[in-house]
Amino acid sequence: MSAGGGTKAILAALAANAGIAVAKFGGFLFTGSSSMLAESVHSLADTSNQGLLLLGQKTSQRKANEEHPFGYGRDRYFYSFVVALMLFTLGSVFALYEGIHKIEHPEPLQSAWVAVLILVIAIALETYSFRTAIKESREIKGKLTWWQFIRQAKTPELPVVLLEDFGALIGLVLALGGVGLTVLTGNPVFDGIGTVCIGVLLGVIAVVLIVETKSLLIGEGASREVLDDIIGQIESERVERVIHIRTQYLGPEELLIAAKIGLAPSLSVADVAAEIDGAEQRIRAKVPAARLIYLEPDLDRGRMTTA
Repeated sequence: MSAGGGTKAILAALAANAGIAVAKFGGFLFTGSSSMLAESVHSLADTSNQGLLLLGQKTSQRKANEEHPFGYGRDRYFYSFVVALMLFTLGSVFALYEGIHKIEHPEPLQSAWVAVLILVIAIALETYSFRTAIKESREIKGKLTWWQFIRQAKTPELPVVLLEDFGALIGLVLALGGVGLTVLTGNPVFDGIGTVCIGVLLGVIAVVLIVETKSLLIGEGASREVLDDIIGQIESERVERVIHIRTQYLGPEELLIAAKIGLAPSLSVADVAAEIDGAEQRIRAKVPAARLIYLEPDLDRGRMTTA
């Protein structure tokens, strides 16, 4: 994906969450529902999160300089990590606190039909946002399952938006269930239980995102499939073998490759240089994300000894 990859999904989520947050806060003021308040804070946090993802995309495009010679590609990982933390603190922790408080001190709902109407509208808007994220993700998911895509994707924005939207939809259904059971039974405790369920759901999603974005932020290497492609492009008649290789993503579309390659001892300096240049061209043609490639020529002493 390009630096702007997933922007359509982010903008769709931003518009949906902003509208939903306003509606939910209005619904909370009318009804006093803790589920509505938890969902309001959740949507407000999601709206802020989309802004952070857009900011990360913008700042990651800054040019490399002396202080950051490899550029700012990891800004996208950093802001995605911040989003995961916000989802946990503003979403999960607040919902758990509010839900437990409502269970211990239940309060009757006012104008519950307002909450139901707002939640139904919110479900429709979140469905649109979720469908947009799925459509954008399918273009790069390939044959991976959705779980594999979330675990292996080097572009952090789409997995974040996907999980946020999924969590929002399930959360809305839980809130609707809490409000509905409160209306049917007349017992406001169900509203608090629904709020606690929302908090648990957001906590699980936040932990998954924290683990995955932390891994990207620290630095992940190329997958086995991509690594095999790179090695296949390096090895030729003159390159006897790749002695060792290291890779690391500096950003979603910036892969650093460093390898020591064993060359035939009869090659001249000019031949070595030509072979390295040719290998770099082949790698970039096969793996467009390979922006920085460092190939160190060496004699394959292991084979020389064996021979």
